[in-house]
Amino acid sequence: MPGENLSRDEARERAALLSVDGYEVSLDVRSAVGEHEGDGPRTFRSVTTIRFRCAEPGASSFADLIAPSVTAVSLNGRDLDPSEVFDGSRIVLENLAADNELIVDAQCAYSRTGEGLHRFVDPEDGEVYLYTQYEPADSRRVFANFEQPDLKAPFRFEVRAPEEWTVWSNGAGERADGMWRFAETKPISTYITCVVAGPYHYVTDSYERVFADGTRLEIPLGAMCRKGLAPYFDSDDVFLVTKQGLDFFHDHFDYPYPFGKYDQAFVPEYNLGAMENPGLVTFREEFIFRGKVTQASYEGRANVVLHEMAHMWFGDLVTMEWWDDLWLKESFADFMGTFANVGATRFKDAWITFANRRKAWAYRADQLPSTHPITADIRDLQDAKLNFDGITYAKGASVLKQLVAYVGQDAFLEGARRYFKRHAYGNTRLGDLLSVLEETSGRDMSGWARSWLQTAGVNSLTPQVLLDTEGGRIAELAVVQEAPESHPELRPHRVAVGLYRRTPDGALERYARAEADVDGPRTVVAELAGAEAPELVLVNDDDLTYCKIRFDATSLDTLRGHLGAIEDPLARALCWSALWNLTRDALLPARDFVGLVLRFAGRESDIGVLQMLHAWANSALVHYVAPDWRAEGERLLAEGALRELRAAEPGSEHQLAWARFFATTASGDADLRLLRGLLDGTEKIDGLDVDQELRWAFLEPLAAHGAADERTLAEELARDDTASGKRHQVRCLAARPSAAVKAQAWAQVVESDALSNALVEATIAGFAQPSQRELLAPYAEKYFAVIERVWRERSIQIGMDVVRGLFPSLQDSPETLRATDAWLSAHEGAPPALRRLVLEARDDLARALRGQECDAAAN
Repeated sequence: MPGENLSRDEARERAALLSVDGYEVSLDVRSAVGEHEGDGPRTFRSVTTIRFRCAEPGASSFADLIAPSVTAVSLNGRDLDPSEVFDGSRIVLENLAADNELIVDAQCAYSRTGEGLHRFVDPEDGEVYLYTQYEPADSRRVFANFEQPDLKAPFRFEVRAPEEWTVWSNGAGERADGMWRFAETKPISTYITCVVAGPYHYVTDSYERVFADGTRLEIPLGAMCRKGLAPYFDSDDVFLVTKQGLDFFHDHFDYPYPFGKYDQAFVPEYNLGAMENPGLVTFREEFIFRGKVTQASYEGRANVVLHEMAHMWFGDLVTMEWWDDLWLKESFADFMGTFANVGATRFKDAWITFANRRKAWAYRADQLPSTHPITADIRDLQDAKLNFDGITYAKGASVLKQLVAYVGQDAFLEGARRYFKRHAYGNTRLGDLLSVLEETSGRDMSGWARSWLQTAGVNSLTPQVLLDTEGGRIAELAVVQEAPESHPELRPHRVAVGLYRRTPDGALERYARAEADVDGPRTVVAELAGAEAPELVLVNDDDLTYCKIRFDATSLDTLRGHLGAIEDPLARALCWSALWNLTRDALLPARDFVGLVLRFAGRESDIGVLQMLHAWANSALVHYVAPDWRAEGERLLAEGALRELRAAEPGSEHQLAWARFFATTASGDADLRLLRGLLDGTEKIDGLDVDQELRWAFLEPLAAHGAADERTLAEELARDDTASGKRHQVRCLAARPSAAVKAQAWAQVVESDALSNALVEATIAGFAQPSQRELLAPYAEKYFAVIERVWRERSIQIGMDVVRGLFPSLQDSPETLRATDAWLSAHEGAPPALRRLVLEARDDLARALRGQECDAAAN
């Protein structure tokens, strides 16, 4: 659509010209219920009044709106012809006055893709639920506006809704004369405005704090979900973490929460984890657990609650000027989520999860051809959409963790406090943050920022150990820093180097530690000279910096034999992460990694690390082992998973994790019979409660191997006739090993837009089964034939899902690599965001082939 992809240059020009004084937005969503008449999309009425100033009277600009139709446009009392000024995404505004009033009356479309005002019909009871999701630029699908983060303004919303509904927005609301009216917001960006409406189950609580000067702050708390999820909604725990977070951030930020109430809505068919709308945070409803989950799931939810809460200050109160500095909010929120989890909640080991899970996301993203500096070059909105990635979030947070080690926690937090007070309700760039950190730390931040924020790539740190002539003590220990040719920057790293050896009872314990500033290609750690010879050297012990850890030969041999004997859980997690990086880099045969998991994962005490090991082992089997070893590896993993499942403490979360992993590896007749028996009650494992969520986890491999047919899946849906059940059934249906099934699934996703975003995601997840490579082979050619059309015709979210999810990664051959290169060569003019997704998938495929070559050589 012309003008839909706003560029940075256009945004800068408009920001220099316009200042926005306020919005009044009136929505009528009564059309969300009842039968839909007509052939076009179901729509709702949206009337927007914008008051704004123009620095150059007589100049022209534009407002943003994506809508099927516009009924009326009025500028400064002058009626404009919608057919002349509205092109489907922009409203042309000519001959502006110094002070202006724009009124737009439009029919906007309800969304099925999670972008804009999403409409969901609950299959369980037929109830309709609405919520909005905008970032980076979808509020223009709901009301006319100036859709860029640096044109902040106060908002007044009013919503007319069905009589039996409740409506929420950013401000507190009241209903009168059939209309919900909401308090005016503080000046905020368009992308964090929000409306949630429907027959939601809603619970309340409150938070109170008295400050040192006697001032009292009271924050009304609310939490909501669909009525069908109410029996599972542990709102008490959500409120507990919320209050702990509010205490923590008030202690550290010295700036009272500025947005009045604090509602948290758990909504269906949500594309993201959550969104930091001030006063009305939205979350994916999968954070309400219908079955038994491990503590890692509760920790993950707490982390997201705290991440979004940190955004109230980093992102909502102070907002980046343009999406180049998206990291100013996301990196901080990602860091603060874990920082607060450890400092305020029961999840004291959250830094282990950060090291093991979040940084794995960063390491992968930072080695793709699309890697970018943390402060990215965002030319337009499509660029922005793709930069909500492992660099902006997890690498940025890792670098901030390193910054805290560099300047000190007190200086870092004092810098944050000054930043909030100096820029409240404003917009900032990188230099604004660096200047306050220079003030509080006394350090020159420019060199640090140049190395860490303005260059891309990840360094590798390897220990070099020279022993004395007797071999009993260290003569010299150095850390060697390397960088890839594509991004040759060597950076300053504050690291801890740990020396480990076995005790008489076999435990692998640290007996010496030294901190050092690694800078340049080789740094000697003088403090460790004379220490007894180690069996294991762990650079970046305690996970202070962002790097790939490498091992010397002695250390690697020690890990092969004694990885499970490392007592410290963070050190153990760092070693596992390093070994996985070696596997992905084709420096460790994938079958060796699988062997380490089989040998030592059963001894892993940290449940989050264990679940990550299961995911990595499965990825090693699917992508990195030599093809002729896959069957053997699958058999070994299934045997190992079943052995650990039977050995695990009955009813424990480790037992549950091994049960789920067994389901992902099960393929032999005996394994499938056991899964079927656990479902029908003829088999039993002491303590294992096969609840509804676990039933679906067992059904997917049965469906994928032809042991659960359409009738079986329909019977299961009848047992679990809910929105969650429908998603599971759709995934299992698409998983069946039939050419007709695959053709139908492909057509539903690629040739039709009838499915909602959640069902598109479920269909794609079921479609690509590792056990069905031959069956899926014909779709490699089809993929390259359709992706440009899909990108052009579908929303960017659905386009991303299709291009990523249907890439023929299971056709892992040089032929597929050549086909990918041929498409890239023939489509140099394709949208950059589309090319980026294909380049990333190509890189993953090339990495898999290198890994398979490494693994085959080990045979």
